[in-house]
Amino acid sequence: MKEQLYTIPVNDAFETDCECPLCLMHSQLEKDAIDFTLGPSYMEDDIRMETDKIGFCSHHMKQMYKNQNRLGVALMLHTHMKKTISTIEKMSKSSSPAKKSLFSKKESSDIQKYTEDLSHSCFICNRIDGVFKRYIATIIHCYKHDSDFPAKFEKSKGFCTTHYGMLYDAAGSLGSSDQQKFIEALNNIYLTNMKRVADDLEWFIDKFDYRNEDKPWKNSKDAIPRSIIKTNSYFEE
Repeated sequence: MKEQLYTIPVNDAFETDCECPLCLMHSQLEKDAIDFTLGPSYMEDDIRMETDKIGFCSHHMKQMYKNQNRLGVALMLHTHMKKTISTIEKMSKSSSPAKKSLFSKKESSDIQKYTEDLSHSCFICNRIDGVFKRYIATIIHCYKHDSDFPAKFEKSKGFCTTHYGMLYDAAGSLGSSDQQKFIEALNNIYLTNMKRVADDLEWFIDKFDYRNEDKPWKNSKDAIPRSIIKTNSYFEE
């Protein structure tokens, strides 16, 4: 299949030596989203209205704070805080704490619902998620329609547990025969490579036994960060 613009990031990731190509794609999307957010866009009214309303998760706020554009972070934080203050001032005039009951499920007040929603909303997460879902769909599309992709898929070093689950569910869009083939390949790739990294981690642990002190490290020196990728999706030093 002729390479299209939307397939390039997918093919590039699967051609990279990494423990999870989807983590690699997600990491690049995150970098692009942060660069966009802290670029000239934060001065655009429509972008500022959105960031004022939904804010950022703690992870991406920390990522932005590490960026050199501290003024941009300050401006977005300031107007987001003003929006939050204004919203809560209005809500507090008519809202009251939820009533407790011994026999029914406790309801949430409007303010509690607002603050709960706000703590789980993020402009950057939203920007990443939309594109990432298209990447998942592209992987399924390439597996079915690109004769070269299945071999590339099966030669990968597998996936983190989170992205394995996403791919597993995404296979539901395939026909029964293609779905079975994809699921078999996916399970084999995931489990084989999880066991490989788990074995490396086991040898890393065994190396601390004095009886193995003079034995080679094999592939275990970086077993911890690779294991973190497999189990938690990302690793940042």
